[in-house]
Amino acid sequence: MHRLQLHYTLSKDSSPAQVRNPLIDLLQAVSSQGSISGGARALGLSYRHVWGELKRWENELGNELVVWEKGQRAHLTEFGNKLMWAERQAQARLSPQIEALRAELERSYALAFDDSVHVVTLYASHDDALSSLREHALKREALDSGPGRLHLDIRFTGSVDAIRALNEGRCVMAGFHTLLGSGKKTLTERTYKPLLQPGQHKIIGFAQRTQGLIVARGNPLDLYRLQDVVQRHARFANRTLGSGTRVVLDELLMQAGLQSSELNGYAHTEPSHAAVAQAVAAGQCDAGMGIAAAAQQAGLDFVPLADERYHLVCLKSALAQPGIEALLQLLQTPQWLARIAKIPGYSAQQCGQVLSMRQVLPWWDYRHNKAPAENRRTT
Repeated sequence: MHRLQLHYTLSKDSSPAQVRNPLIDLLQAVSSQGSISGGARALGLSYRHVWGELKRWENELGNELVVWEKGQRAHLTEFGNKLMWAERQAQARLSPQIEALRAELERSYALAFDDSVHVVTLYASHDDALSSLREHALKREALDSGPGRLHLDIRFTGSVDAIRALNEGRCVMAGFHTLLGSGKKTLTERTYKPLLQPGQHKIIGFAQRTQGLIVARGNPLDLYRLQDVVQRHARFANRTLGSGTRVVLDELLMQAGLQSSELNGYAHTEPSHAAVAQAVAAGQCDAGMGIAAAAQQAGLDFVPLADERYHLVCLKSALAQPGIEALLQLLQTPQWLARIAKIPGYSAQQCGQVLSMRQVLPWWDYRHNKAPAENRRTT
């Protein structure tokens, strides 16, 4: 079985959308002209090039393509004719999809040639509000032809991985979340403090949301606390290592005086809130950590456990970028604030405001991060 590779070119002409292979063009030319030399002239190529290409393709495909004898018209072999037939059939069946694919590619490239459209690449912990924000930005873009239009390129990953992607230059903004009131000497501090630097990173307010237990409708096992999950040996679905929700769970377990080994299913991981909800809905587990929106979408019940803040973070130097400025403006519009308020378990929290890291991450104490006066170099 030979695999296909698709290629496309950028052009200013308006020729029909086609997925073409040079071999098919060679076969068509030789067949219609009745000779390799005639086919070469029709294609504007040399005889040597066409002959060499036909031989190369025969070796590649393991079959003869063209039969030619001195004094006779060249004609395609049975295999060559079958290739031509297969290509015509595929073109006829797939032309609508090919045209749609070209339209989508052209739309994407149009962003690159339109100075009024700003693309912001955002790596973030999975979040329903961010998905809604992306849709909101697209609808606004469709209605607004003025400056400042925004396209959000969101890649969902764990909170820790998102900030690492920001620090490595793979995105211009990251999204992560932390428990409200999480102070010093906590898992939250140990996880995020090494990744964030005052003066280099800037926190942008986004939302407050509730995390809790996603359980079957009616909560048949009466699971209202993590202690209940442990005592009833309920099957649990955890999130993957590096996710913000796993950090939240581990901190809640410590607060409750529980060990992760006591949780039946701590090693059972799912990649998103929606996946946790699906695992509960399918009966693969009895509970899992997640957000209310995921539980509601799956027709399940939700038991709130803790509130947290969802933060956006970028480098200080990025605040002047047009895309970031457009995003901050969008986050503060009444339309967006009204939309986020409708998401179960969410509320806007200083949305779009550039905030002090010390203000929103209380475990940051700049005094402990500065060298003593006698150790500082003077100039």
